[in-house]
Amino acid sequence: MTRRPGRRSLGRLGILAAAAVLAAAVVPAAAVAAPPTPAACDARTNDNVKKLLECVTLAGVREHQAALQAIADANNGTRVSGSPGYDASAAYAAQVFADAGYAVTVQEFQFQTFIVLSPSILEQVAPPPAGPVANSILSYSGSGDVTASVSTVSDIRGCNAADFAGFPAGNIALISRGSCTFAIKATNAYNAGASGVVIYNNQAGVLNGTLGNGFTLDIPVTSVTQAVGQQLAATPGLVMRLKTDTFRGIATTSNVLAETPGGDPDNVVMVGAHLDSVNAGPGINDNGSGSAAILEAAQQMGKVKPRNKVRFALWGAEESSLVGSTFYVNGLSPEEGARIALYLNFDMIGSPNHVFFIYDGDDSDAVGAGPGPAGSAEIEDVFEAYYTSVGRPFKGTDFSGRSDYGPFIAAGIPSGGLFTGAEGVKTAEEAALWGGTAGIAYDPCYHQACDTYANNNDDALDVNADGVAYATLQFAQNTSAVNGVKGKGNFKPGPVPPAPADPEHDPVTE
Repeated sequence: MTRRPGRRSLGRLGILAAAAVLAAAVVPAAAVAAPPTPAACDARTNDNVKKLLECVTLAGVREHQAALQAIADANNGTRVSGSPGYDASAAYAAQVFADAGYAVTVQEFQFQTFIVLSPSILEQVAPPPAGPVANSILSYSGSGDVTASVSTVSDIRGCNAADFAGFPAGNIALISRGSCTFAIKATNAYNAGASGVVIYNNQAGVLNGTLGNGFTLDIPVTSVTQAVGQQLAATPGLVMRLKTDTFRGIATTSNVLAETPGGDPDNVVMVGAHLDSVNAGPGINDNGSGSAAILEAAQQMGKVKPRNKVRFALWGAEESSLVGSTFYVNGLSPEEGARIALYLNFDMIGSPNHVFFIYDGDDSDAVGAGPGPAGSAEIEDVFEAYYTSVGRPFKGTDFSGRSDYGPFIAAGIPSGGLFTGAEGVKTAEEAALWGGTAGIAYDPCYHQACDTYANNNDDALDVNADGVAYATLQFAQNTSAVNGVKGKGNFKPGPVPPAPADPEHDPVTE
């Protein structure tokens, strides 16, 4: 695929161009028709972008998020796969899809689950002053309660067995994040005789990581911030207590699949998001935001007769290393896989300190991960056109493998989607473009108990929910740009209703 350089430029000209589009869309208030009522939306066929986006509303998305929050509240504050909270979330989603007229399949599978039975404890015992240290248990940590001296390793990242040469058996290993997986670090420490592992971040912010569902070593593993880790590493004679209490075992969970009754079954457009939360909280941004936006778009497209079959998917056990989407893709026959024209992924689209990210289908920035399969650049183009039409600057982000597009890309299926950021830290340049606060995470509640209904940016979620609907309807009617399959002859994307003004950062007036 030919790389098209410079498409991710966010210079002054790009902002002015976006502003011009938005300004041109502004009309006198008296000329703007009142939006359709919910009853009117339920009765009509939203078969063009203007009609669909009028009916896909922030209130509708938030209604689904509120339902997921209520489910978590009734189930110990979590919707983690393998728990009653997830099962209730899946039942809710299946009912929404069914009521909108889709054929629903609940695809069950088994996986290795992880549950924290009691909060992890990390305490400084010596030298004084003794006291607790804020920490975050790594998913799939083993259980243990140890008090021991703390030792660093020759290469602070601990990615090689040789880094632990001479490590005192029985000590707790203090290791930096970076260069390899957390599981490799913990395994090397275990093999060297460590009784526990503390991993500190290599950038500002809390570290919420996973060892992966294949990690079965019975050793406690937790994490601390970069500042705390560096302070601990510089403390002579450090003795700490580390306690974790966890369950790891086989559980049953499910994917929820819903597809249109009509549409070309040999040219399937898939639209997906993970439905599960982590054990620590209700997961209303991660990923109640993507799930709720898909449910809202599906409801408002219920009467549309698409040229291509549309298959919505809400994945289980994403937080356990993409288990649900991997199970689905691995279960496809070659013929079934070939019928999937493309996959759209929406994972965290309402982050409170957001950036408008689009997955970089053609690797135009030539940094980090490479391009997606052929056709991914054309998916990216559609999202770029949407953001430009509503006057919002955007930025590319890598296919890093951290969400459910991963198995589809591995199978050669063109992919794309939107993302508003997780634990990454917002830069000053990004704050100047999108508002918010530089120097803190895009989502300060990422993988924490505070990822509740209140953990949301209404503007970002409103804009992105329309983006979900815009791309879904466009590809439902025409995938020719991606795979050459001729679309509906009379379908044109049509005008996009102006997005609401960003209350924090209006590109027209700044």
